Amino acid sequence: MNAPTNPNKALWEKGDFTRIAESMRESGEALVQRLGIARGHKVLDLGCGDGTTAIPAAKRGAEVLGVDIASNLVAAGNKRAQELGLTNCRFQEGDATNLHQVPDHAFDFVVTIFGAMFAPKPFEVAKEKVRVTRPGGRIIMGNWIPGDPTLVAQILKISSAYTPPPPEGFVSPMTWGIESHVIERFGGAGVSAEKISFVRDTFVFNYPSAPAAFVDEFRKYYGPTINAFEAAEKNGRAGDLQKELEDLFHRQNQSPSQEATSIPATFLRVTIEV
Repeated sequence: MNAPTNPNKALWEKGDFTRIAESMRESGEALVQRLGIARGHKVLDLGCGDGTTAIPAAKRGAEVLGVDIASNLVAAGNKRAQELGLTNCRFQEGDATNLHQVPDHAFDFVVTIFGAMFAPKPFEVAKEKVRVTRPGGRIIMGNWIPGDPTLVAQILKISSAYTPPPPEGFVSPMTWGIESHVIERFGGAGVSAEKISFVRDTFVFNYPSAPAAFVDEFRKYYGPTINAFEAAEKNGRAGDLQKELEDLFHRQNQSPSQEATSIPATFLRVTIEV
């Protein structure tokens, strides 16, 4: 009980990620459809937030457990499931590096979309995902790609330029977007490289106001951006960060209306056959 707070817990309980997740709903539903999740499947959604992929999986009839480190997002997910009458979907707090409350070989699908990539100890994360997947099941990861020119990779790159250097031994979550790292980590969990496949996929962020207003949502509600602005304000550079992000969002906006935002973001979709 006296263990130090996992820094990821503090990061994702900061602000309110549900506000950002609202812009990701359509892509979450489309991804679940592509994965072929259906009635009768048991699904673990790891780093699930408030259910961007867990809720659509449950709507398709799967039995879904969402696990997230942030208690506010777990509460928001359970509220959404209850309001939708989804008795086959529940959310609980947990750590992707140690899923001690989850039994071995319990799930047909273990899904983590921009979730477990942020957890520390990536080799432990890979081992836990393999452990809880049944033989013949699948692990699906969605990971942002370092250096990618599209939205989220660029938000994280810009933000990192304004924040202090990470502590010694820190492993960047963006390394999950590099195929060789994925192969190495799952190799450590006993999965051979030929059982791992990669495709480039897209999530589209849709927001019903202009790009500058969407930047403000990230500034107020997205943990990594909140941290970047706090650091930038201490150095008198918050205006510079705001301008960089607004330029990025305007440049990448594909909405035909200036009063709406629609920005595609490329990610690495990883499929592991267990």
